[in-house]
Amino acid sequence: MSRRRKQSKFLKSIIGFIVVACIAGGGYLGADVLQNQENTASGEKATSSIPLEANDQLQIYFFDVGQADSILLVSDGATMLIDAGNNEDGDMLVEKIKELGITTLNYVIGTHPHEDHIGGLDDIIENFEIENVYMPKVQTNTKTFEDVLDALQEKNLSVTAPEVGSTFVVGKASCEVMQCGQGTTEEKNNLNLSSIVIRTTFGEQSYLFMGDSETENEDARTWPQTNVLKVAHHGSDTSSSESFLEQVKPQIAIISVGEGNSYGHPAQTTLNKLSNIDCKVYRTDEVGTILLTSDGEENTITTEK
Repeated sequence: MSRRRKQSKFLKSIIGFIVVACIAGGGYLGADVLQNQENTASGEKATSSIPLEANDQLQIYFFDVGQADSILLVSDGATMLIDAGNNEDGDMLVEKIKELGITTLNYVIGTHPHEDHIGGLDDIIENFEIENVYMPKVQTNTKTFEDVLDALQEKNLSVTAPEVGSTFVVGKASCEVMQCGQGTTEEKNNLNLSSIVIRTTFGEQSYLFMGDSETENEDARTWPQTNVLKVAHHGSDTSSSESFLEQVKPQIAIISVGEGNSYGHPAQTTLNKLSNIDCKVYRTDEVGTILLTSDGEENTITTEK
């Protein structure tokens, strides 16, 4: 039974707990293979510090969760889940991940506390062994956020708000925190601005997961060239500025978006900007769940509708 169906009893106590913690395979069709692109911003390839062997692979699942986000990385038996869709997606994501033979998630990241990113996190927490939970230093009083807090307390899990520049590894993939909300008033008024942004490298390939970051986030720092971009905010025109895209220069862009959504995502202006830099775009509303597989030199895209 999903935690969201139960009355919360612990909200006040767990909010204090989380603040302290923050301080302190198969069936895929239609493959495309895309070659490595050099890091034109630095003049060097985006090479992981972890040496790879001939049979090493990285798998990244961009689950079709409609107008929401959920991404699973798998490398050398280790896992990282970035977001968990809407409330109604929780059971489906649990089933999909279990079908992959996964029982432990080494890293679970709730990029920011909007329902379309953390809606299914309580189901994930309840159904898997979780080693690390990352969330930004912002909170809301929504039932969805409360359900996540209750699930965390039930499993006696603490939460970390990672520092920008901190690094960690998922199997043979190296990850760096590029941005993370600090709980400012501006972020509380616009939760998208609090998004955790992760950049992952695997061999000569690199991947940038933008959450719902907006142009204000993009303008706050410089960005390295990156091969694959998970486009921010479902392709909204509030993100993906020309300046940002000229720095990142992705070969591949993934847009997680709901078919016929009322927001008009992805914006045509965003699609035009991606086209102008010769970026290949994959959209979950058009092709369903997207699986990217990499050997560190090439990325292969397969889709399942």
